[in-house]
Amino acid sequence: MEPKSFKSRSAVFLAVALGTLPFAAPPAPAQTFNVIYSFTGGADGGNPLAGFIIGPQGELYGTTSVGGKHGAGTVFKISQSGAEQVLYSFTGGADGANPNSSLIFDAAGNLYGTTYSGGSAGAGAVFKVTQAGAESVLYSFSGGTDGSNPQSKLIFDAAGNLYGTTYYGGAYAGGTVFEVTGSTEKVLHSFGNGTDGKNPTAGVTLTKKGVIFGTTSAGGTSGYGTVFRLEDLESGWNETILHSFAMQNDGATPYAGLVFDSSDNLYGTTTDGGSGGDGGGTVFELSYSARTWNFKTLDVLAGSGISGTYRNVLLDTSGNIYATTHCDGTYSSGTVYKLTPSGSSWNYSSLYVFTGQDDGFYSFSNLVFDAQGNLYGTTKNGGSGGYGVVFKITP
Repeated sequence: MEPKSFKSRSAVFLAVALGTLPFAAPPAPAQTFNVIYSFTGGADGGNPLAGFIIGPQGELYGTTSVGGKHGAGTVFKISQSGAEQVLYSFTGGADGANPNSSLIFDAAGNLYGTTYSGGSAGAGAVFKVTQAGAESVLYSFSGGTDGSNPQSKLIFDAAGNLYGTTYYGGAYAGGTVFEVTGSTEKVLHSFGNGTDGKNPTAGVTLTKKGVIFGTTSAGGTSGYGTVFRLEDLESGWNETILHSFAMQNDGATPYAGLVFDSSDNLYGTTTDGGSGGDGGGTVFELSYSARTWNFKTLDVLAGSGISGTYRNVLLDTSGNIYATTHCDGTYSSGTVYKLTPSGSSWNYSSLYVFTGQDDGFYSFSNLVFDAQGNLYGTTKNGGSGGYGVVFKITP
């Protein structure tokens, strides 16, 4: 039986699951940084590769890619004061292993995600974990045409079906977009057939009309990834490439997915390129006008190589963008930053620069706000325990 707090807030959880819950803008730029938890790599987990989803009481729910009782990763929750509880430790067998993604809620407060490996065939799984810590596998990937090795967050449609991506597998071995209904999986698109893109890392974004948008980290006309659109037509799911990255001012290798603003513009990031290919990744916008999707680079991040933003950006209601980076910054250990719209341009603000010590380093994290406008995220490495941290940035 789920706790009463989850049942009484089912509407809130459904809004979060469907991506319709707006976030309020923090009242002022961030001023303080605190590590609220350091992972040890033992039973508490280690090396988180994503950030959080936030619960009705402000609890943070996430995954670690390793650690736990069996060393194969965990699903955990942590209070804002840093009290951690492991809800489930993966065994590395049929239940899955090594979750790389963040989680989503259903209306009852159950958690859903993917594991990169494990499952009945060792090629990853889609799982559910209750608040009581009971885990069930909804689907195990075979590693064949159904896909393999998902790294993506999942998303619900209005009917409760789940959508995500796999990095490998599919008809052309370049990954897939899939749908899971109950315990049945359906491949909506297989990547790797020509220049349509391949190896999607992020999850997908779904419109109310059932149109799917996403990114691939490779493929496209130049081999540096794509932004794609999938629409369900009478003849089947049809893919349209909205942009192929060229490793120039547009960037390259997008590992993050896409986020809609209130005007239906799409925002995303690349981990590499910009400034003619010499930057550390870009933040970009796709806007729709005159029946055309128009691509625009909003900002080029400092750094070089694959050092930029790996996870989805966070938008507030004022249109500001928040995100983390992997390994740029003064100490090549990553940063937290904010982009503020200013007319036709965007102003960059550094909220924190990781030093690579007890504050952590190498953030692959998405960010979340709490009700007070504080930001939370993770780093994969560092901290006093050496296996990453949970951090809080307070305005």
